[in-house]
Amino acid sequence: MSSHMSGKAFSLALLAVCQIATMALWFSATAIIPSLQAEFGIGPAQSSLLTSAVQLGFVFGTLTSAILGLADRIDARRFFMISALVATAANTAILSVDPGGDAIIVLRFITGACMAGVYPLGMKMASTWADNDMGLLIGILVGALTLGSASPHLFNAFGGVDWRFTVTTGSACSLAAALLINLFRLGPNRTKQPPFDAGAAFSGFKIPSLRLANFGYLGHMWELYAMWAWLGVFLDASYRLSMTGDEATFWARAATFGAIGVAGGIGCLGAGYLADRMGRTLITISAMSISGSCAILAGFLFGGNPILLFVLCFIWGVTIVADSAQFSASVAELSPPERIGTMLTVQTSMGFLLTLITIHLMPFAVEALGWRYAFLVLAPGPVFGVWAMARLRLHPDAVKLAGGRR
Repeated sequence: MSSHMSGKAFSLALLAVCQIATMALWFSATAIIPSLQAEFGIGPAQSSLLTSAVQLGFVFGTLTSAILGLADRIDARRFFMISALVATAANTAILSVDPGGDAIIVLRFITGACMAGVYPLGMKMASTWADNDMGLLIGILVGALTLGSASPHLFNAFGGVDWRFTVTTGSACSLAAALLINLFRLGPNRTKQPPFDAGAAFSGFKIPSLRLANFGYLGHMWELYAMWAWLGVFLDASYRLSMTGDEATFWARAATFGAIGVAGGIGCLGAGYLADRMGRTLITISAMSISGSCAILAGFLFGGNPILLFVLCFIWGVTIVADSAQFSASVAELSPPERIGTMLTVQTSMGFLLTLITIHLMPFAVEALGWRYAFLVLAPGPVFGVWAMARLRLHPDAVKLAGGRR
């Protein structure tokens, strides 16, 4: 193996590990909520805020980073390190505050804001090594993060882990990542740092091809996080109609991990490999068509055969996130090279802002429509996304995607 290839493999493996270790702080809130409810009696509103605060923090952090152009004007490794260190401090401070008070919400907000220096930066750093494999490189990162995001469901299935241990372990991993990221070596596609331009953040919606790629991403995000957030509740309610309580709880949590983590990891890697060879718009259109169909069909299996329902949810889990990295890869390929970091930051900011709507829309849909029809409210997202990517496929700039493979 050449020194270039070995350096690329080492750097990307290191980056994936550091991203998982730091982004785990985001998902740790999901893992400790049941324990906080049992020990401190925190209510539904506080539980919801523990998750929403991270999302809001991320939107705030990414908007700030995009307007100031931080992702392109600061050394990516230093930005990542500082973000991870601040996130580690905020997460560790959870151990010394009242879980039912306002301070923990502020700490979760700070953690989310720091992720703006981790998630988009990781994709930009990976893009510096791209050589006709942009989709696969970003797919590896997104697949790893998908597996990490689902891990709390696996922990909850087996239980017995004290929430303080979860918080402490997360902080230790994030601290290690903050130090290790300095060993990452940027690839040959690095660009010079551009001058400050506050207006550059908005070019992602001014350039027609970039706008269509972002529209596709927004359609995808309308569905993704609401499904991730509510699939476990849906499966638990369904399994309880055919199993005993404890049995239903265990299998619902295990099935949720499988449908989100395992299936998502397969989807990201598989779609990344195929998109580099068959085209970004083809793979994203195919993935959204299948995931949107699953959103429509899932409810009709509610209360039915648990195995059949899991198979459908597994297919849904593969396809719902398979296209995620391809939207980011598309933005990286369509953006001015010196603004890739900012364009990726804007994309993720808008997408996560949208998820706040659909995550909180689902409880109203369940109450009004029941589980049989609740997921139907997610279907318009992939329909819109398919339209946008079909338009992008016909745009002249599409030749920039995947080496000319639309």
